[in-house]
Amino acid sequence: MDYKQILKFYPNFPIEGVNFVDIMPFIQDKAVFTSLVKDLGKLCQSPNIVAPEARGFLFAAPLLMACDHVQNIIPFRKKGKLPYAEGDLVEIEIMKEYGPDRIYYRKSDIAAGVAENGVFNVTFFDDILATGGTSIGIAKTLNATKLTIDGKEYGIKVTDFVFLVEIEGLPGRENAEKIAPVKSLIKVHE
Repeated sequence: MDYKQILKFYPNFPIEGVNFVDIMPFIQDKAVFTSLVKDLGKLCQSPNIVAPEARGFLFAAPLLMACDHVQNIIPFRKKGKLPYAEGDLVEIEIMKEYGPDRIYYRKSDIAAGVAENGVFNVTFFDDILATGGTSIGIAKTLNATKLTIDGKEYGIKVTDFVFLVEIEGLPGRENAEKIAPVKSLIKVHE
């Protein structure tokens, strides 16, 4: 299926000089969405999927049902969106295309996943790869994080980056590949 033909583009949104890639048409057709989720699942190699809000959630959550190897979705949210126990919430500063931002996750969401040989391998999944600020900020933080569960220390490793759409001509792929392999289902030019 030629998914690229389904995308819509909006110039100068949300700010002048940015061309918005609209992925919402994928959730307006059941057959297209089902096919898309299966194809995305083939790109994800880890049992644990990290997904920042909000559009990443739309495509990451269905991987739990469509892909036997996917066992856990770890949500990354904006401030005030995740209830948490003391010491569970982690804040990450990221640099987005529009400027600096902060995103949060719970250690317990990772601990609920699958660990192999003392490591929680995670696939970072998001809808769009542009400059890579969100993915790189999250990956660097995760790779440096240790979790203690029942007295045992576990590492976290971002094994790969998977994107629904990659905007070529921007430095996202080059920057992210310094950390882990990058895969994208659709490539468009800036």
